[in-house]
Amino acid sequence: MSEHILTKIENRVLTITFDRPDKKNALTHAMYAAAAKAMQDAETNDDVRAILFTGSGDAFTAGNDLIDFQQAGGISGDMPVQHFLQALVATDKPIVVAVNGIGVGIGFTMLLHSDIVFMAEGAQIQAPFVDLALVPEAASSLLLVNRIGHVKAAEIFMLGKRVSAQEATDMGIANGVCSGDTLLETANKAAGKLAKKAPQALQKTKRLMRGDKQALSDRMATEGEYFGEQLQSAEVLEAITAFFEKRAPDFG
Repeated sequence: MSEHILTKIENRVLTITFDRPDKKNALTHAMYAAAAKAMQDAETNDDVRAILFTGSGDAFTAGNDLIDFQQAGGISGDMPVQHFLQALVATDKPIVVAVNGIGVGIGFTMLLHSDIVFMAEGAQIQAPFVDLALVPEAASSLLLVNRIGHVKAAEIFMLGKRVSAQEATDMGIANGVCSGDTLLETANKAAGKLAKKAPQALQKTKRLMRGDKQALSDRMATEGEYFGEQLQSAEVLEAITAFFEKRAPDFG
């Protein structure tokens, strides 16, 4: 279990907290492995009826730790991030998310696999994959287009648009906006209500609403292949170098 993933089970709700606040909760492979295991364990634990995600500090998650990922070779193959993404697809237990600050990359795309999402006032989500010379993941290239349409999804993926909490709510990505002080309480209350519902009826309803899991897994596999290719590319090297040098990238 990673030291940067906190878990607790209370009132039949498993809370998973991204706990690396000094790095805006940027996710490493070790963190993905710990979060995936927590979700997988929850599948066979009758004492868990709902799963709640949040982050420590002033961020939900800044997304993947790019240096960690570049060194490991991406998200293709049998890697912890793939286990986490597959856990998002596989679970029939409802997922609630409290987005307490910025949600970048997976901090955006995992919301598309969630059932109830609340965002704090001032929170923003962003999927700047192309800005980093990468491609979307978590089957988001399928899910976001289905959710909000091609042109709005293109604005988010291709132009790197930042989406405010209110915009996310208006788009149907989030359920509502809360003050920072009431966010976790609101999310916990929703998760608690879910945990008291008839579990089989709830899980079967989620299964019906989500549709074909294989289609999501297939899209993830394709995204993972492209993501891995890009991580080894000159484009990503330039994008990351420019990021740390605080300049605009030059792709020639």
